[in-house]
Amino acid sequence: MLKGMEIQATAGLRDRKKQETRDRLAHVATLLFIERGFENVTIAEIAVAADVSKMTVTNYFPRKEDLVFDAHEGVEDSLAKVLRDRRPGESALAALHREFVASLDANRPLNGLCTPGFAQLVHDSERLRARERELDEKREAALAAALTTEAPGDAPVLVAAQLAAAHRVLVHRGRALIRDHTAPEAVRAELTSLAESAFALLAPALDGAYSRP
Repeated sequence: MLKGMEIQATAGLRDRKKQETRDRLAHVATLLFIERGFENVTIAEIAVAADVSKMTVTNYFPRKEDLVFDAHEGVEDSLAKVLRDRRPGESALAALHREFVASLDANRPLNGLCTPGFAQLVHDSERLRARERELDEKREAALAAALTTEAPGDAPVLVAAQLAAAHRVLVHRGRALIRDHTAPEAVRAELTSLAESAFALLAPALDGAYSRP
């Protein structure tokens, strides 16, 4: 039993070190990208700045874009997770609205809030914008899949498209405000108001739909 505990402890330490390395690479790379532009920084330069080999960088991040979007797995699942975790009796629409507003005061991948430098970095790079569109599509597909488990058919795909579109509008508006160096309080206030309007527009069709038992 002691031997098993030692193996688990070793595996846990190894996983933590891997995560620390991953986080450090993403942080170093993003700072370089913000300073010089995404297309102007090479993987070799990132490796030198992080004091690792070029192979280490590519082992952790086969796609250069994911050095910026290093939390992409959580982002892809974010809307589906809200659906899975919604309260008893709460509809998909109400849950996503509630969680988006709540997330404005927390560091969560749901709302897209970031630093001005990060917002400008993504805005200035077609490759990063293309990668973000891919992530948006995967997030929408994950939401559709989660809805389908509750009500199979064509409707979940249509509902997911509407909910995901509302979310994209909110994220993009927030990024635009941040790029303009809008005060955080003003960003939160505008996004809260815009979320109210966006989800209210969907309410006639979706209010009460996909309510959790």
